[in-house]
Amino acid sequence: MPKNFDKIAVNFNSRNVEQLLLQLPLYQIFILITLAATLFIQLFYYLFFYARVAVKRQPQHSRPDQEPVSIVICARNEEENLRKNLPLIMEQAYPEYEVVVVNDCSEDGTADILSNFQKQYNNLRVTTVKVDEKFTHGKKLALTIGIKAAQHEFLLLTDADCYPNSTSWLHLMQENFIPTCNVTIGYGAYKPKKGALDKLVRCDTFFIGLQYLSFALAGIPYMGVGRNLAYRKSTFFANRGFASHYQLPSGDDDLFVSEVANGKNTLVEYRPQTITHSEQVSNFNAWTWQKLRHSVTSSRYKKGIKTLIWMEPITRVLLFATAIFLIAFTPLIWVGTGALVLRFIIQAIIFKVAQNRLLEKNLFLYSLAYDFASPFLYAFLGLKKTFSPKWN
Repeated sequence: MPKNFDKIAVNFNSRNVEQLLLQLPLYQIFILITLAATLFIQLFYYLFFYARVAVKRQPQHSRPDQEPVSIVICARNEEENLRKNLPLIMEQAYPEYEVVVVNDCSEDGTADILSNFQKQYNNLRVTTVKVDEKFTHGKKLALTIGIKAAQHEFLLLTDADCYPNSTSWLHLMQENFIPTCNVTIGYGAYKPKKGALDKLVRCDTFFIGLQYLSFALAGIPYMGVGRNLAYRKSTFFANRGFASHYQLPSGDDDLFVSEVANGKNTLVEYRPQTITHSEQVSNFNAWTWQKLRHSVTSSRYKKGIKTLIWMEPITRVLLFATAIFLIAFTPLIWVGTGALVLRFIIQAIIFKVAQNRLLEKNLFLYSLAYDFASPFLYAFLGLKKTFSPKWN
């Protein structure tokens, strides 16, 4: 604390800001400038990007014709999930659609479950990929086979462990396929559970969803989730499918969207009836593996997108650090406190409204805590990736 603290306090009380700044040490002025810059960037993210999900009304596109749709699902050892979720897919309130399920080398009772469902639903089609000991493959091959088998131009993708929030899911997703739309990005939530892992998974999902939905609403689509994603069959083949990243274990959703989507051919759908829910991972290690697998694809995003993604948490940490320093070690307590309070108020409003829209219930307070902790969590994941041979 500087020796002339009392004098600075007097100057502050007299609102002589210029005199106050002149008496501050140079390093404190630098910290003050850093605080102002990072606060400005943080407010830009919240007011220009994230607020779109909270305040922008979902446009409703009038389509006189309900054109046929193919729902494509890949399933590997998904007997129980198919038993629970497939009827919710098969009973959508839509006049003409098919469901193509790719039985991808399943070793459980998936084939029997699908066979029984085929007797019940005439619009269920099953394609089987058999095990080949000389050739291993990931989801992209199975998904490509399912898309080739699909009979219709409009494709709606989800996973076997997902279920839609309503029987209007297909109808409302299909509404977005106006002539200029090639890709529709939806939101995929996780089914709430008890425990700390649930809060971690759902907070992380909400943060990521808020980001990719708001970026797409701003005309900068860069990813979607395979749990709730729609595009044209012709778009898939015009892009040569997943050819540019076929060797990667993931990327069938985010890298594909990154390649084909732009501000003119992409729409965002997040009405409550269109949200899907998925089963969560069973433990922290499984979630960590999931995040590391995704990091392999996120490293291949376009440079501008990666800059936008990483600038937010970096400036968040700098804002916290500079504000806490000013509060703890300088007379500028009001500056540090004011910066944190201003960001908190704007963040809290946007988070609360966006979580209500995305059906993320009972997550508000946890998401505020996650906002502070997530940069350190991702730093941990980065270190784990660096020192793990599997991801290098």
